Amino acid sequence: MALEVKIPPMGESISSGVLAKWHVNDGDTVKKDQPLFELETDKITSEGTAEAAGKISLQVAAGAEVKIGQVVASIDPAASSQKPEVSPSLTAAAPAPTSDVRPLASSEISPAVRRLATETGVNPATVAGSGKDSRVTKGDMLAASAAPAAKPAAPAAASSPLAPAPRPPAPEGRQTRRKLTPLRQRIAQRLVSAQHEAAMLTTFNEVDMSAVVGLRAKYQDDFVKKNGLKLGFMSFFVRAVVHALKAVPAVNAQLDGDFIVENHFYDIGVAVSTEKGLMVPVIRDCDALSMADIERTIADAAKKARDGKITLADLEGGVFTITNGGTFGSMLSTPIINPPQSAILGMHNITERPVALNGQVVIRPMMYVALSYDHRLIDGREAVTFLVKVKQAIEDPARLMLGV
Repeated sequence: MALEVKIPPMGESISSGVLAKWHVNDGDTVKKDQPLFELETDKITSEGTAEAAGKISLQVAAGAEVKIGQVVASIDPAASSQKPEVSPSLTAAAPAPTSDVRPLASSEISPAVRRLATETGVNPATVAGSGKDSRVTKGDMLAASAAPAAKPAAPAAASSPLAPAPRPPAPEGRQTRRKLTPLRQRIAQRLVSAQHEAAMLTTFNEVDMSAVVGLRAKYQDDFVKKNGLKLGFMSFFVRAVVHALKAVPAVNAQLDGDFIVENHFYDIGVAVSTEKGLMVPVIRDCDALSMADIERTIADAAKKARDGKITLADLEGGVFTITNGGTFGSMLSTPIINPPQSAILGMHNITERPVALNGQVVIRPMMYVALSYDHRLIDGREAVTFLVKVKQAIEDPARLMLGV
């Protein structure tokens, strides 16, 4: 009896999504727990896997909108025990493999691939496979059959200073049109909503990064040997933000209608850029984590976000967000608040600049920092004080240990 492949539940707030990509082709034989499809929702991107081995029949095309619980394919477990036979016409149609070609077993060739091999004369053994375990897929065969045959090279023309430079290939059309993904739509809605609903204001400061740069240079090797990962700048800023939130608790609060909700915990969101859009995984209880714990948790969360393994639980409940535009070379920006939070810190690139110090001009590694905040809840005095506390903690990291 065929097993139905359904869109799994993603959380109470998610009822639909877009089946963005199939990882298998119709008629393929799949293994238990093999990734089958990629689902995009307005909050996260996740994968669906096979609950059993067998032959899969796809019922929904990639790009279609689907509901939670909808059947998108079926798997015939009985077909997994059947060994497909290679059609005699395959051998006749395909050229014999050369010494550089690995012969394929019949179990490695799906029915769709065998059919295309018969129709096109392309030998699957000569095609680079993009499927699981480098298996040749239907898409690989179509691409191989559509590729133009190699033409003999024309004799090189005599070089001449008057000869025109070769033109680049012309683009296919003047525009490309594609629909926004649910995740990108949700990001757009949240950003516009944040600007419309909050009285957002941004204050700036600059930070001398000499102390942190020096600490990293001095202890980086020992830190890596002990913890197996590098000491980055973000862990310093996470600790500095926790330090500042404790000093200015008004920033660690949020509005809920006519009520002010004061948070007494320090779950900090760290913005991560992915191919699907910006995500903000939350690092829990940062006040109780060591520098190594923070670095490791950030690295793990960023990998999950970029691999599409992030869950709703990873994204919810943060009280404050840090975003680092400096990784892309940004000198200065005004970050947008991540609702329902009341403030966000923007980091930027580090550049050597001349600064006045004790009556002399010296060169220092400097960073501009920006704090965007909701003026309905946070006054300018509190915002400026918060940012000064961050600046002091970064310029004199001993404050993080002493709590001053």
